[in-house]
Amino acid sequence: MNISFIYIRGEYHDQRLLLERAVEEARAAGYIGRNILGSGFDCDVIVHGGAGAYICGEETALIESLEGLRGQPRLKPPFPAVKGLYGQPTVVNNVETLCNMPHIVQRGGEWFKSLGTEKSAGTRVFCCSGHINRPGNYEMQLGTPIRELLEEECGGIWRGRSLKAFQPGGGSMQVLLPQHLDLPLDMNAVQEAGSSLGAGAMIFMDETTCLVDVSMRLVDFYRHESCGKCVPCREGTYFESELMHRLEAGLATRAELASLADICSNMDGRCFCPLGDTATWFVMSAYKYFRDEFEAHCGAGRCPVRAQATALVA
Repeated sequence: MNISFIYIRGEYHDQRLLLERAVEEARAAGYIGRNILGSGFDCDVIVHGGAGAYICGEETALIESLEGLRGQPRLKPPFPAVKGLYGQPTVVNNVETLCNMPHIVQRGGEWFKSLGTEKSAGTRVFCCSGHINRPGNYEMQLGTPIRELLEEECGGIWRGRSLKAFQPGGGSMQVLLPQHLDLPLDMNAVQEAGSSLGAGAMIFMDETTCLVDVSMRLVDFYRHESCGKCVPCREGTYFESELMHRLEAGLATRAELASLADICSNMDGRCFCPLGDTATWFVMSAYKYFRDEFEAHCGAGRCPVRAQATALVA
């Protein structure tokens, strides 16, 4: 019998229960199991809850977790399509891909290609959060201007404030600025601007946001989620995090700040899997665009942006 696994992160307990219920309903309806709808095709579906590791978003670490091992990436090749789960050929797809499949099967590939742009076809669900009036999930045709998503769907920046920066694709993606709002929601266009649509998680930050603080919190996340398998990621996220904490506290010197680029360059492209690489992307892009803000923290003892924000709120 063919077997499909739905792997869901350990923290999503309620969602896992819903998935398991849906699978049982599908099995009762004859969509899962032996001789599905009289086709002679057998396929079972198993919902597998992980142990709460971000690294298991990497396909080979996910396979390791499915096998009951610690979630760490495997050396490639061999790739999962050749040797994957239990040594068998395995195809790994994300939820977004699978959600598009029924529509393509029902309406055809040409219909799907009619949505979006030539190189970024279809729609995507963008999870929008941060300093906006209407946080939520919005399905948009690719090619739609980012400004339309922010202003018409998300209701603009909250409390009458101004946009300072945003991440177009989640916590690991490089920061973009207000002048990038007229970019289309297109993979190539956003990449040419120096970032990526990534997982489609849009994070908008208003003028009261301290980019040093945001960078520190993101680096802390990657330090915590590093599986520790390779030295550049294990040690690099440690040094990166320690430096960002000193900087945020106003204790770092300009000489220490200057070492940030060196730390990141020894991580990006040198890690066993992309997690270590992505731990550097936001920080270095924020440093590029907001260097004065980073330098103002050196020996300051108090975040200058937070002082301005306190005055604005008052």
